[in-house]
Amino acid sequence: MNSQSHSPALMKINVMNSRNCKLIVAVLMIVLMFASTTVNAQKPDRSKPPESGPPPSLKLPAIHHLTLSNGLPIVLLEKHEVPLVQLELLVRSGAVIDPPEKSGLASITAAMMEEGAGSRNALQLADAIDFLGANISAFAGQHVSGVLLHSPVSKLDSALALFGDVALHPTFPPEELERNRKERLTTLLQWHDEPGAIASFIFNRTLFGEKHPYGISTLGNEKSIRGFHVEDMKNFHSTYFRPNNATLIVVGDISERVILPKLESIFGKWSAGKIERPSFPSVDQVQQRQVYMVDKPGAAQSVIRIGRIGVQRLTEDYYALLVMNTILGGSFTSRLNHNLREEKGYTYGAGSSFDFRPLPGPFSARAAVQTDVTDKALVEFMKELNGILQPVTDQELTRAKNYLTLRYPESFETVADIAGQLSELVSYDLPDNYFNEYTKHILSITKEDVQLVAKKYLDPERVAVIIVGDRKQIDQGVTALNLGPIKYFTIDDVLGPAPVVEEGK
Repeated sequence: MNSQSHSPALMKINVMNSRNCKLIVAVLMIVLMFASTTVNAQKPDRSKPPESGPPPSLKLPAIHHLTLSNGLPIVLLEKHEVPLVQLELLVRSGAVIDPPEKSGLASITAAMMEEGAGSRNALQLADAIDFLGANISAFAGQHVSGVLLHSPVSKLDSALALFGDVALHPTFPPEELERNRKERLTTLLQWHDEPGAIASFIFNRTLFGEKHPYGISTLGNEKSIRGFHVEDMKNFHSTYFRPNNATLIVVGDISERVILPKLESIFGKWSAGKIERPSFPSVDQVQQRQVYMVDKPGAAQSVIRIGRIGVQRLTEDYYALLVMNTILGGSFTSRLNHNLREEKGYTYGAGSSFDFRPLPGPFSARAAVQTDVTDKALVEFMKELNGILQPVTDQELTRAKNYLTLRYPESFETVADIAGQLSELVSYDLPDNYFNEYTKHILSITKEDVQLVAKKYLDPERVAVIIVGDRKQIDQGVTALNLGPIKYFTIDDVLGPAPVVEEGK
């Protein structure tokens, strides 16, 4: 047995097995070393925030421009992923055309269009819309009004019929006008106890005055609201809701071949009308820094608005202004929010914005701060408004551009989102490739561009400073800052006496 165990054949097999074992061990060691290296290489570096990825590209499907037989323009974007359709009838008339004695007319007309249409009263209309799983609403802004429809494709024919009734055949029931009138008067009453509403009202009036539509509440005032009649709404609707003053936007799981005959059957006989374009008074820029303090006794916070006249939407500086404002106060990591919220703890949030409109809208920097730090917060506001006039850092510029570009595709997630974006395209007559080119324009902005527009449009020495708060607690500290002359107001000075809203009136 011993002689067999040491035979040449067995010795050869043992040598081969030994070599195989060594080879396997060597391979295993190499694999383990590689795995260890890979694990170490993938270990995250938590000493700094992760790098942002490249901005996602946005390539929308082609936008189709169609026209009905009566000249009504149709803007169609097909999106077939989900069986939904969004329609927006965009009418180029809004609150800016309200007669001076009838402020709030566009707004109440839109509200009343939902209160009965065609052969249905308010409840019947609401029930019919809900039964289809659809949504129809009317709206009125500063420069545009319109009607929205959101519907499943399977219910589109029935939903379109209701949409057409609301857009073309509202009935304006007198009993619903009385209910809307009471709701609006109640809102005016509630404003007297809402510092934010008070601040917004006096801010707009201070910048634009009482004769410019931007200085007037789109809701109206007590006198105009009490004086509305059904005929006022009928006249507004019949005058401005015309195919030569409108565009119909369609987005969703529908093709040109299918949707065009449907729209023709509902809107094709809608007749054109004579539309007069209004003229607007000129507005003077703020010439000196001045404080406007509204006394709100017992207020736990002071609402601050600092601003001046900004710039219209169709400005060559649009993209640079977006980047500059993102750095100043247009994001959570902006200078204003980081300073007043994160560092000082004065507020839950601070920010700034340019309100881009067909005419120059307001620029505002704003926050609601604790009463006892009102003066300190104003110091920080002025510090940041002056600071943005100096060159920004490379890091701030990159972060702002990433913020704007990385989140931009979120604005096109749903059919309603896309229709809303197309309404801007239509309102300002922007090119069809505007959305696909947006990221490129933002990424082209330089630090020099940011500083240029900051100096061009922001002047901390020429701003209106609005404060709504408890005068007894904040006046001494604010006065000591020497920001400028101070004008004092009561709430009634700003909003007028609170309306009396009686039951059933």
